[in-house]
Amino acid sequence: MDFYAPLTDLKGIGSKSAKLYEALDICHVGALLYDFPRTYRLYPDPVASRLEEHEGEKTAVSLSLRKGISTKRTRSMDISIGQGTVDGELLELIWFRMPYIRNQVAPGRAYIFYGELKKVRSNAWQLQQPAVYAPQEYERLRRSPQAVYSLTKGLTNKAVAKAVGQLLDDTALTEEYLPSELLNKRKLPGYRYAIRQMHTPDDFDSLKEARDRLVYDEFLKFFLTKGMEQGNGQGAPNRWRFDRDECYQRVLSQLPFSLTAGQKDTLQDIRSDFGGEYVSQRLLQGDVGSGKTILAFLAMLLAVENGYQAAIMAPTEVLARQHEKTFRSYVREFDLPFHVVCITGSVKAAQRRELNRRVAEEAGLFIIGTHALLSENMEYRGLAVVVTDEQHRFGVKQRKTLSDKGMDPHVLVMSATPIPRTLAMILYSDMRISVIKDVPERRLRTKNAVITREKRKNAFDFIGKEVKAGHQAYIICPLVEASEKTEAENVTEYAATVREYFKGAVSVGLLHGRMTPQEKDRVMAELVDKKIQVLVSTTVVEVGVNIPNATVMMIEDANRFGLAQLHQLRGRVGRGEWQSYCMFVDGSPNGQQSERLSILAQSNDGFFIANEDLRLRGPGDFYGIRQSGDLDFKLADIYQDADVMRLAANDAQEMLAEDPALTTEKYRPVREYLRKMDTVVYTNL
Repeated sequence: MDFYAPLTDLKGIGSKSAKLYEALDICHVGALLYDFPRTYRLYPDPVASRLEEHEGEKTAVSLSLRKGISTKRTRSMDISIGQGTVDGELLELIWFRMPYIRNQVAPGRAYIFYGELKKVRSNAWQLQQPAVYAPQEYERLRRSPQAVYSLTKGLTNKAVAKAVGQLLDDTALTEEYLPSELLNKRKLPGYRYAIRQMHTPDDFDSLKEARDRLVYDEFLKFFLTKGMEQGNGQGAPNRWRFDRDECYQRVLSQLPFSLTAGQKDTLQDIRSDFGGEYVSQRLLQGDVGSGKTILAFLAMLLAVENGYQAAIMAPTEVLARQHEKTFRSYVREFDLPFHVVCITGSVKAAQRRELNRRVAEEAGLFIIGTHALLSENMEYRGLAVVVTDEQHRFGVKQRKTLSDKGMDPHVLVMSATPIPRTLAMILYSDMRISVIKDVPERRLRTKNAVITREKRKNAFDFIGKEVKAGHQAYIICPLVEASEKTEAENVTEYAATVREYFKGAVSVGLLHGRMTPQEKDRVMAELVDKKIQVLVSTTVVEVGVNIPNATVMMIEDANRFGLAQLHQLRGRVGRGEWQSYCMFVDGSPNGQQSERLSILAQSNDGFFIANEDLRLRGPGDFYGIRQSGDLDFKLADIYQDADVMRLAANDAQEMLAEDPALTTEKYRPVREYLRKMDTVVYTNL
């Protein structure tokens, strides 16, 4: 089958089902093949006694029903009920809207029922909507990890697994592309084997082996793509001259706060770049709240003051509008004779034409925008400096597209993700690196607490007090366990629980990865405008707008995240003048507090935390698949896979030294692989 064949070529997928897959950015069979499971379900041993030890858990129970299943009809649905006993205790089985289940379960015969166990009365237990298996069938499932895919409403895990199964035997789709000597050198399993084991693993050892191979592939693709795009040589000659700095110096002297040592050093680095022989690419790494935005403004001011244009590109429209507001306030406050324009996808056509005209004709201009700055009809007049905000939301190609429009401008890439220097030098080998480790003294240190699930009510009450005091809060919804529920459904249910708890006294908003960009922007705009007091969200708020009024962050099941991501999430609060708080809800088994959370509770230093993350992540720590969230990898994690990343970087360098364009017979399959993978969208929920 062709890699780009439509999904409707597969059995069981019609035009209606294809639209459901499109909602997950799966638009052809190749993308479906790379829709790897988000986690894996390992079925537990069937329980035969002591049900109380498994209350609230997904539980398998071996049971013979006393009598046949009965179905009663209510006004809204059919309810089917079966009963049996486990170790002398009554167990009820309840199915909603499944009247056919009574024909599938015969009394007196042994079955395995699998579902969430709840106590409903002092002498009775209940499983709702349990799956039903013959003992032999369940034993087969129990021996191997079962894939759990990301879903959208209307799409089941079984349907996705069945569709993927049709592709696994297709030799054209899973043909090896790496040279045999490289496979032998790195002791990598075959590509076809790795793809199959990712979807239908024999056991966890096979799954780990497959993941390691595909993690290597992801890193290799990243470094090959970057290497081919930047080419060889030192870069373009620097034709820009930054001789005037009167406005720049005046702003520096009139700032209402003192720059930190890290900010001053970075400004010196940038000015040195601007006076260099070649145009520069610099990565500015600064922890959350370290003051990167004022540095971006000052760097852009140098360009604008010298009659050039300077642009900053943000990952969302809300963040772009926030930059616009900040830059306009600086222009007014310091009485600067320059203009600010903001271009986003929602700008009306007539206004967009006028803005495009100004950009094409007007020198000395601050330009702010989203991906709209990359559109083909955008023409610039002397674009000397380009800033991209939140580096890991933009790919190499996107940065290059914007740079190409400005006749080789200087590029400043800002990231709030603290990455250990050893890793940053590999990931950003084409860039100079500046690091801001200190935080402005005016910022109050966020107070941290690790709590158990039993203290959730206390946490809600504390949030209510902060909201009553006029502040706002975030609640990060727990990750979805292995189930048929989607993350969108999970966070929606959690938001409903929060609304019910506060009984209308608090305005509760909702944010998740399956929303459209327009819906996300609307929610974040309402948060900025204080129409939302508590935002229940998945991790999509990890990089977001500045909400100084937000003083509380509560993260459910925090033990299941990596340290780097938890620190990024915590950075959404503590941005204003008030004391802020972060509560990590620890769901670790047996009441043992996670070592990761202990580190977070003790430190707010992002670079210390990043190095601790690197220390704690072992190569076998892969069950959650990926945690760091950097650079939009699907499987790879720069912390736990640091050693693999180093090998892939070296191999990419050697391959490009041997064949810079990958056009020889040996490397042509590699080039074709890169081309195919450009059409596969990796999404974060």
